[in-house]
Amino acid sequence: MASLFASNTPDQNVTSDGADRRVGVLLPLPLSGAYDYLVPEGVDVAPGDFVEAPLGARSVVGVVWGPAKDDVARTKLKAIEAKLETLPLPEVSRRFIDWVANYCLSPPGAVLKMAMSVGEAFQPERMLKAYSIADPNAAAMTAARQRVLDALGEAPSLQPGDLARAAGVTSGVIRQMLQLGQLKQVALPLPKPFGQPDADMPGPELSPGQRAAADDLAQQRSGVTLLDGVTGSGKTEVYFEAIAACLKRGHQALVLLPEIALTTQWLQRFTERFGAAPAQWHSELTGLERRLTWRAVLRGDAKVVVGARSALFLPFKDLALIIVDEEHEPAFKQEDGVVYQARDMAVVRGHLAQIAVVLASATPSLETMQNVETGRYRYLHLPDRHGVAELPEVRLIDLRREPPPRQSWLSPPLREAVRATLARKEQALLFLNRRGYAPLTLCRACGHRLKCPNCTAWLVEHRYLGRLQCHHCGYEAPLPKNCPACNAEGVMAACGPGVERVAEEAAALFPDASRLILTSDTASGPAKTAELLRMIAEREVDLVIGTQIIAKGHHFPNLTLVGVVDADLGMSGGDLRAAERTFQLLHQVSGRAGRADLPGLVLIQTYDPSRAVMRALAAGDRDQFYALEAEERRAAGMPPFGRLAAVILSGGDAAEVDHLAATLARTAPHQPGLQVLGPAPAPLAQLRGRHRRRFLVKARRDIALQPVLRAWLSGIKIRRDLGLEIDIDPYSFM
Repeated sequence: MASLFASNTPDQNVTSDGADRRVGVLLPLPLSGAYDYLVPEGVDVAPGDFVEAPLGARSVVGVVWGPAKDDVARTKLKAIEAKLETLPLPEVSRRFIDWVANYCLSPPGAVLKMAMSVGEAFQPERMLKAYSIADPNAAAMTAARQRVLDALGEAPSLQPGDLARAAGVTSGVIRQMLQLGQLKQVALPLPKPFGQPDADMPGPELSPGQRAAADDLAQQRSGVTLLDGVTGSGKTEVYFEAIAACLKRGHQALVLLPEIALTTQWLQRFTERFGAAPAQWHSELTGLERRLTWRAVLRGDAKVVVGARSALFLPFKDLALIIVDEEHEPAFKQEDGVVYQARDMAVVRGHLAQIAVVLASATPSLETMQNVETGRYRYLHLPDRHGVAELPEVRLIDLRREPPPRQSWLSPPLREAVRATLARKEQALLFLNRRGYAPLTLCRACGHRLKCPNCTAWLVEHRYLGRLQCHHCGYEAPLPKNCPACNAEGVMAACGPGVERVAEEAAALFPDASRLILTSDTASGPAKTAELLRMIAEREVDLVIGTQIIAKGHHFPNLTLVGVVDADLGMSGGDLRAAERTFQLLHQVSGRAGRADLPGLVLIQTYDPSRAVMRALAAGDRDQFYALEAEERRAAGMPPFGRLAAVILSGGDAAEVDHLAATLARTAPHQPGLQVLGPAPAPLAQLRGRHRRRFLVKARRDIALQPVLRAWLSGIKIRRDLGLEIDIDPYSFM
């Protein structure tokens, strides 16, 4: 097994024996490309080698990217300070970084930074101090010393504390044996934060349809496959078989999940299937866990990695399979820094390495369905739920005809359904994709609304915390007793519902039911999330009130009723994917009902049941909805039948941002099949204290936007205090 810090022999030397040896080194900084550096005598480097290079007054670890550009005089060049004795960044990772930078119009160094996100990984590996037997006869034997030797007879080496506990002696006995020569000190590697999955462990019995799909995936060595299955059809068990086949061939596999919250039950199922936990990659890992995992991925020791979108940039030594679960999820889109869509970049990563990519979903994105229709992706379908479970019945509640009582949010039919469900000792879920107590607080006397001082957004009341919060910048303020505008007392009113307000209504209506609120506020980290999900699964909770965090991926056998409080919530805002996202979210949350042998019921409250989205949900006719949505997008030339890019300008001074926007507008490109719309204030015209203006570039499918945008923006000088962000294939229009 290769060591991360073993010296490697370059297979392609980019230096020569001449006096002026130079190479291009890419640094993990938002720089436009590699910098030229001199190579010291006696040092050979190859593309991918990690080196320490000077930059100003500091040293930075970078990667040899290739030959030098030779456009800088030798007298102005600095020399590489050291070549790190580390395995090189794989060639496919370097090609992937270049591709992402070129497509997303991001500095290559900024993309490299995502692949080198653990700076400590280049430090020498820490070791654990342990003891083993040296010469048992070096000193007289006592009963205590014999117990120490017996303990080391069962385990060749132990850490001091573990050895003392195993032998039942004090640390003084061990120190004395070390001084006398009976024991010796040894170094042990740090334990890995993951196990080694066993591909030969038998999996669960699959249905004929599952088995056929699993066998098909297991045979795929390259290309993209959509695994399309209804909620509860066992997609996870099916693609586990593809992972098993990948492991048997000796390769690495990556599973991307859209949210950390989804990993809890997924990890449990993976461990049951393969006998060990996979490596994880997400923001909640400790620094040590990240360091050990990054190194293990580069060595090839981490055979299966499950993680958030950033895991795609890990330096895999031998990646052969990528699985994108819930591929339709908007969370796969990164909106800051390097702006990219992880699902699409996973397809690119697979293509560059000629490996298999599996996209799994019960509600695939329209882009993915279009690629299936045009033959670019293969297609596997699981039309039935696993075992005896049936898809739930879905009914619409017209809130115009059956409205809730005043200042309430649950309609009479939904209230009655919850009562009946609880009476049968079954669980119910009330779904509202809005955190907090109320989205808006205003003064009944003067009409003043509580607004974030940094963003174009209302402050959301979180009554349980007794605070107001901005969900965009994190600003917080206490709930005021008096109106800040007119100073009237006791006039501040909460408007609209959040999950806390629905929970308050549920407490009044169903006082005997045990309740739980599940949002990103209450599920703060993997451990807390796991505990809340365990409480639901083990029937410690009767009624769950949750946001989208509970909408997908979870299996609760006793949950039979799902009530959608406000199905119209996501339909506003001018988002071209609003209808598609609403359908996907509500279909996924509907899929939490009736996943075992108890029948499920879904009640959807809406003010417009005639909408195509609502009709499709009630009829269970996904394909008809997708056909209508595709027809509208095709007619408008919108993705996936056209191309879009957003150009967002920002700055602390609104006048300066407007001036830059006007300058760009005067030089905007004009050509057949391409439109530049704007500039216009973004819907979030101020975000985190910065004013924002947007252009939207719309083009035919056959027009590549990147060259157009480069030509347009390259001639514009932008002051350091102003920002320009390019979003290819935008998902957010805020």
